[in-house]
Amino acid sequence: MKQSLTIIAVLCVALLVGCASKHALPVSPEDNPSNHFVQGMNLIDHKQWDTAAQRFDRALALNPDYAPAMAGKALILAHSTESMPNDHKALEMERIHSLLSDGYSTAENDTERFLVATTAIRVETQAQGKNWLSSAERWYAKRNRLPNISEKNLLYYEARTAIDYMMAKAQFAAGKYQQTKTLLTLVINDKTTRWHHTAGKLFAKTHKIERAIAHHTISNVSKAIATKDAITRADVAVLLVNELKLDYLFTKRLTLTEKKTPDYVPADIVNHPLKEEILSVFSWHVRGLEPQFDTSTHAQLFYPSAAITRQEMALALEDLLIKITQDESLATKFIGQENSPFPDVEPTQAAYNAIMNAVTRNLMENDLTGAFRPTKHMDGAELLLAVVRLRNALTQ
Repeated sequence: MKQSLTIIAVLCVALLVGCASKHALPVSPEDNPSNHFVQGMNLIDHKQWDTAAQRFDRALALNPDYAPAMAGKALILAHSTESMPNDHKALEMERIHSLLSDGYSTAENDTERFLVATTAIRVETQAQGKNWLSSAERWYAKRNRLPNISEKNLLYYEARTAIDYMMAKAQFAAGKYQQTKTLLTLVINDKTTRWHHTAGKLFAKTHKIERAIAHHTISNVSKAIATKDAITRADVAVLLVNELKLDYLFTKRLTLTEKKTPDYVPADIVNHPLKEEILSVFSWHVRGLEPQFDTSTHAQLFYPSAAITRQEMALALEDLLIKITQDESLATKFIGQENSPFPDVEPTQAAYNAIMNAVTRNLMENDLTGAFRPTKHMDGAELLLAVVRLRNALTQ
């Protein structure tokens, strides 16, 4: 009997040692799962995906059942699906959903379940797999079944309105703008939340997109461009050809000889899917959208993927106005002004006249501070508004 008890004791010790070996030992007070989760989420905000993954892995090494880190790991995997073919993505989504489900079921309390649910909405929005919005909405609905949330322990998210903000971003990604604004209002009204400022910016962006797509647009691609934070030179070409009907307007108002067949096709658009639209703009020599000399290849290139700045777009809009209206006085209308209405644009700057023409014609807008932000990227909503307004003014 005594021998049997000894064997049992040895087995228990071995079992305990085996269990303990599954957990890494912390090397400092800061080396704990919650801190690694917070740091991992902060790294994701800065697009440092690989380093963030290391943080979540460390959190799970310290505690394999730490639910928020499981959700964080799922968010890393969701990012990796962006470049996957559909069949591989479907398999990876199964793994991702398993991580989220395991995290939610093993969470120690409602606070951890809230962290998992909020991150899960981000996961669905990031990956956009099959029926992703419905999945995000199911995760959002779980908030009503979590009565015992401790806001002081919400770590990275800090406030309950974080889940409203993440669901608003999901609705925005799905193009459901009214639902987006309704959710954002909840966040904006909570002035204590860390998401208050970003919610306000997203609300303004959503409203601007609604204004842009409320105008009659001819092609579906226009609505897709409207949601972009930065638009490319190729995007501009597409909108000018599809929405402005550039060839029609120009040939209606100018002599056909003014459009010249290009002597060459820039090498970087030879196989571009939007080659014809780009060549059409190229043919009319629209200022700000001409090919540029590339010093490395010693060739004239169009740079179709390069983001266009607000001052470059102003130059293009001014040139279109001059060419189509045949009003050459526009080219010098504001030259010689001593005072600029913009705090960030001097009257002596090369693009000043173009910027003034674009703003006074209601084709572009300054921000609430009065700044024009000439070197910032033009966003899709403002581009669509500018092109549609120009089209409507010229076709009346």
